[in-house]
Amino acid sequence: MALIPYDDTAAAAFAAGRELDRDGLVRWRQAVQHHLRPRVGATLLDLGAGTGIWASAFADWYDVRVLAVEPAPAMRSRCAHRPLLGGHAAALPLAASSLDGAWLSTMIHHVDDLDAMARELRRVLRPGAPVLIRSPFPGRHQRISLFGWFPEALRVLDAYPGLAAVRAAFARAGFPVSTVEPVAQTVAGSLAEYADRMDRRAHTPLQLITEAEYAAGMARLRAAVGTTDGPVVDCLDLLVLR
Repeated sequence: MALIPYDDTAAAAFAAGRELDRDGLVRWRQAVQHHLRPRVGATLLDLGAGTGIWASAFADWYDVRVLAVEPAPAMRSRCAHRPLLGGHAAALPLAASSLDGAWLSTMIHHVDDLDAMARELRRVLRPGAPVLIRSPFPGRHQRISLFGWFPEALRVLDAYPGLAAVRAAFARAGFPVSTVEPVAQTVAGSLAEYADRMDRRAHTPLQLITEAEYAAGMARLRAAVGTTDGPVVDCLDLLVLR
């Protein structure tokens, strides 16, 4: 059950405001390649694929087959990547030991039962295949711009699954080894562009604060436009489990 409803409005806002230019994802391309070590012909799961931006990127970057699974019909309707399946983290419509890796991007906070998801991923992954989780985690927000402009959203982040809890759930399911590293990404070419693209409907933490808190954050952001040069660069964590 998602924390917010991914209806047509939210899906359209996500597509407009959250899809990043691939030129800004060079560090992610390198990090995923390092940990996944993709080979031609391998099959990678993109779980909670959304509009398919990562699935399409991985297929292009690594020449692998990427199977996208997304529960929300409105998100699937905006996903051009194929193959694409409807499905949920705790009941994947996939055969056992059929995948060479799994990618989960900014979706674990929408999962009710981490243990069930971890067990299901253990079932569908081949032995030794990694799970790569891209996510903000409580207490590790310092290099994510959104929480600087909207500090009220930290109370939402604090309710997300913590790094220790995610590691523990996956360890119980048979993923005993884990590593975590921050990975940089360019989210906008300038602060002005960042402000123009900001839409609370595209961000779970912003949907779950009040309208007044969102307005205050936008006022802080707009007031800062023109006071700094250069791109807006964030760092999200990459948690790798085996």
